[in-house]
Amino acid sequence: MGRSRNTRRGSAPAGAVEEPVDGGLARLVPDPDRARAWTLLIDGAPQSHVDLDDPAHLSFEYQRRIGHVIDLAAPPGRPVHAVHLGGGAFTLARYVAATRPRSTQQVVERDASLVQLVRRELPLDPQARIRVRATDARAGLAKVPDGWADLVVADVFSGARTPAHLTSTEFLDEVRRALKPSGVYAANLADGPPLAHLRGQIATAAARFGELALIADPAVLRGKRFGNAVLLASDLPLPLAELTRRAASDPHSARVEHGPRLTDFTGGAVPVTDEAAVASPAPPPSVFR
Repeated sequence: MGRSRNTRRGSAPAGAVEEPVDGGLARLVPDPDRARAWTLLIDGAPQSHVDLDDPAHLSFEYQRRIGHVIDLAAPPGRPVHAVHLGGGAFTLARYVAATRPRSTQQVVERDASLVQLVRRELPLDPQARIRVRATDARAGLAKVPDGWADLVVADVFSGARTPAHLTSTEFLDEVRRALKPSGVYAANLADGPPLAHLRGQIATAAARFGELALIADPAVLRGKRFGNAVLLASDLPLPLAELTRRAASDPHSARVEHGPRLTDFTGGAVPVTDEAAVASPAPPPSVFR
């Protein structure tokens, strides 16, 4: 499919690329402050921000928090094996490639039309070892060899909701299978008051991993507003002190919860199984992820 710039007169900013994809209407909008940077929106909701000149730049809060995890997943600059469930504009895969050259990565993105759009308009560095699979996240994860990944990142939304089959203990069994014994799982979760989904996801991860942490805006943790939280899980101790420092010093500071405080936060929530799983709640109409 060819370029479709400003296909809806008056609806897209000058220079924007607008095109229907499987998940809705995709729009790539140029960043006025960065020469070769773009924001990807699906049906008006911001999904990703990419700076082709500086792929280590992370604009979205939750992506910066996952960036901290990537930075601390191994010694600085050391290549890693990473799996990204949910591709968007491949922002985090580009970040790994920029900050950890020679890393080998797999991106799983169900929306094949979106993959084509991003590849065409925001091409990946041909030297980056990034393989993109256009398939369902759980199906793609099942093809990852046992114990291959240093890092599995889940950032999957369909209609602004995480699909139910990516919220269960059975799904996390697949994550654990794909991870090395020292590997780390990071999931972008979205929830609002009363935070039932977030509490359930923490309980689910606690049933499968020995070490957990949660990075989130204090207002989200207090149930004051809908927002994102990054859940981390591993079988080895997490770098909590450095994560806490980085989260606190971010332009939009966040809190890191772990240990008994995180257990208390779950409020008795029970692990989610495939049989009982439901999609994450839809954000209020006024909220963009």
